[in-house]
Amino acid sequence: MEQKQTQERPRSARLTHQAMEAIVAVAIFLIGVVMMMDGHRVGMGWAPEGPQAGYFPFRTGAIISISSVVVFLRALFGKHGNHELFVSWGSFKQVLCVLIPAFLYVLVTQFIGIYVASALFIGGFMRMMANFGWLKIILVSIVITAVLFYMFEVQFMVPLPKGPLESLFGY
Repeated sequence: MEQKQTQERPRSARLTHQAMEAIVAVAIFLIGVVMMMDGHRVGMGWAPEGPQAGYFPFRTGAIISISSVVVFLRALFGKHGNHELFVSWGSFKQVLCVLIPAFLYVLVTQFIGIYVASALFIGGFMRMMANFGWLKIILVSIVITAVLFYMFEVQFMVPLPKGPLESLFGY
């Protein structure tokens, strides 16, 4: 019985489903407010030729904000709130192992271009998740990135964000 008590965390230190619903409701409320502000900025009324550009975005933002307030209040004051653990630390770490590199990939793409960032992203995942050898990582990363470059830039003629390396090759 003593062992069970030492393994359990205090109830207040846990992120429950109920708390997560409230957090997500606040985030979605803020998205709705941004939509309403932008709709107001571009014009949310009715002009002689019909609705202005912000007419529908403003109303959609209002519906989103009102709905999120309802979800927030139900999460905090609902009779049957779910007090179970939302996610274990082990599962959350697995999510972060994908989320953080994806965020860094998007960020780095702005500075070094999508192709170099993609090669680093592929190689990083191959090393972190499967612990492949360096030769295989380098070959796979370069081949996949070269195929994507050929497909988008040459065949489809769709310019994607490029960095300094691509400019050396005239792209």
